[in-house]
Amino acid sequence: MNIQSDKYIILEIIPTNIKSKNGKIIQLSALKIEGLKLLDRFDYRLKDESLPIIEMKSWIDYDNECFKYVETEEEILNNFKVFSEDLPILLLDNIYTKDFFNNFNNNFDYITNYLEVEYSEHIIEEIINKYNLEPSNHIVDLLYEALMMKY
Repeated sequence: MNIQSDKYIILEIIPTNIKSKNGKIIQLSALKIEGLKLLDRFDYRLKDESLPIIEMKSWIDYDNECFKYVETEEEILNNFKVFSEDLPILLLDNIYTKDFFNNFNNNFDYITNYLEVEYSEHIIEEIINKYNLEPSNHIVDLLYEALMMKY
């Protein structure tokens, strides 16, 4: 994929469990990019009453007005499927993300390949330091900014 000319999606999810495949998505954010130009964004969350454990609200209690709220993970995924079309999806290399998209025909790749960083427990801090970025609650925005700095 050519970051400087192709259309693609940058993806961030927040699941209930990052250590197993049994988690559910509680938040999904994505950016639709062409070359390095932002075309559209997707920000969905489960409604508070739909969270499996209400304490999870503290994980995502920021920028509440920026998100569209839905009842189920299936609604998030169905809306994302429409948003993502058949575009390639860049995601962080982790043990859980791709498992949520088994029914998608998109090609998936790891954004770390393009940012020339190794995936680690401290990947976000490493990207912030490497590309001299300001911290943000929106990891998807940090990834986009890092791509712009790199290219």
